[in-house]
Amino acid sequence: MPVKNTAPYDALEKIFHEPNRLAIMSALCAAPGGLPFNDLKAACKLTDGNLSRHLAVLEEAGAVRVKKSFVGVKPRTTVFITEAGLDRFNDYLAALEEVLEQARRAQAALEAGSKTQTHRLARGMEVAT
Repeated sequence: MPVKNTAPYDALEKIFHEPNRLAIMSALCAAPGGLPFNDLKAACKLTDGNLSRHLAVLEEAGAVRVKKSFVGVKPRTTVFITEAGLDRFNDYLAALEEVLEQARRAQAALEAGSKTQTHRLARGMEVAT
C-alpha cells in the first residue's frame, strides 16, 4: 500500500502559485461583489491579454466566474471569485503559510547550529563534521 505524502508543499496548488494568478485571486478575495475587468487589470498591473489568459485558466478550474454584460451600449466584464475558488485559495494560503513557517524554523535551526559551531571554534573545541 503506497504511503501518502502529506508535506505541506504538496497542497500548493500550481494554479494559484503563479504570481499573477496569486495577485488576481488576492484582489478578488477583497471584492465579494466582483471586480470590473479594468479595475482588476489595474490592481494586478497586467495587460488585457495577460489578464484574459490568466482568467481563462482560473475560470476553467472553477476558481473564478466571468460575467459579460452591457451597461447602456458599453460592454462590461466583471470577475467574481467562486465559493469553491475561495475555499481552494484559502487552503492554498494555509499550505503556503505552513511551508513558510517550516522554512523559517529550518533557517533558525541552521543559524542556531552555526552560532554553536562558531562558539565552539572560538573556544578551541573540536567540532565534528
